[in-house]
Amino acid sequence: MTEKILPVLYSFRRCPYAMRARMAIRYSNIKVELREVALSNKPTAMLQASSKGTVPVLVDTDGSVIDESLDIMFWSLRQNDPHHWLQNSHRTEIDTLIQLNDSLFKLDLDHYKYSDRFPENPPLFYRQQGERFLDLLEQRLSHQSFLINNTVTLADVALLPFIRQFAMVDIRWFESSPYPALRLWLANWLESELFLSVMLKQTFWPHNQQEQSPPVIF
Repeated sequence: MTEKILPVLYSFRRCPYAMRARMAIRYSNIKVELREVALSNKPTAMLQASSKGTVPVLVDTDGSVIDESLDIMFWSLRQNDPHHWLQNSHRTEIDTLIQLNDSLFKLDLDHYKYSDRFPENPPLFYRQQGERFLDLLEQRLSHQSFLINNTVTLADVALLPFIRQFAMVDIRWFESSPYPALRLWLANWLESELFLSVMLKQTFWPHNQQEQSPPVIF
């Protein structure tokens, strides 16, 4: 019996971009071959597929390559979106929130998390810069269950890994921070079956093509 050829997803467990791509794929119930890569020793096959050298990278069964996490999410949801994460009637609002996250907030997050690389300001300064976005999300969540309305949308899943990363820089501060609605939103996601299922540890995909191991079907 011939094995079905699956799309291949190059991923790294802790990368926030890869996290949101995996969540969309799992939610859409699309089977892929998951290849966990060591970012310090990127496999040749991944670099041949995408010279960017960053995860996630999806190689579809027709050989086409998608190497942006949001594009992978759209690829998944356009095939199967059972709970209507795309919510096209709110598309502008969703896109705006994701754009803010992926640009200004991501910059603040990197400065805060790696503050030793940016000694021109103390860590507190960078945290306060990032809190401008947290405050925006807190205002939204103070009167609704999710970021756009009372149902999950693409925005919630696209932002989740980055808010998690910001919180983890100083979890004691975050747990007492003035963002109770955001803390509850994050805690619910981190305890969700969907999130836990995509965060299972995987062994690194072999770099040596002579190494044989069964594929990880995700």
